[in-house]
Amino acid sequence: MPSFDVVSEVDLQEVRNATDQANREVGTRFDFKGSDANFALDDDVVTLHAQSEFQLEQMMDILQKKLVKRSVDIDCLDLGKVETANNRARQAVTIRQGIDTDTARDIVKSIKGAKMKVQAQIQGEQVRVSGKSRDDLQAAIGLLKKGDFGLPLQYINFRD
Repeated sequence: MPSFDVVSEVDLQEVRNATDQANREVGTRFDFKGSDANFALDDDVVTLHAQSEFQLEQMMDILQKKLVKRSVDIDCLDLGKVETANNRARQAVTIRQGIDTDTARDIVKSIKGAKMKVQAQIQGEQVRVSGKSRDDLQAAIGLLKKGDFGLPLQYINFRD
């Protein structure tokens, strides 16, 4: 029985490379001269450090451009609250990986609501879709690409 998995994964090596490039750009830009602004990557959280909230906005723009250039979907970014204290500002940006339970339920509901000849089931942080024909599975992928679930989706393990 043909099937495929719907996942939401981000290549953390590309995120690390983009963060390094953004650090280099902040170090060479004139408007950040002497401000000790930087990006810190810890697991799947990028922390932005700067002197003001305005500089954080500039840094966020730089980071997003570097991520897009390295083909990382910026929909996976979860922006934290800006914290300011002692003439310093900081913001944590979490990189979301995996499909949470509520989003997985929405995906299954949209597939079942379309009355397609496929079955969808939640398996941890992914959704497995199976059906009798390859055409039905491709129609399900088309349906999911049109939908907006708030995070980037990838379709892997397509098996005939």
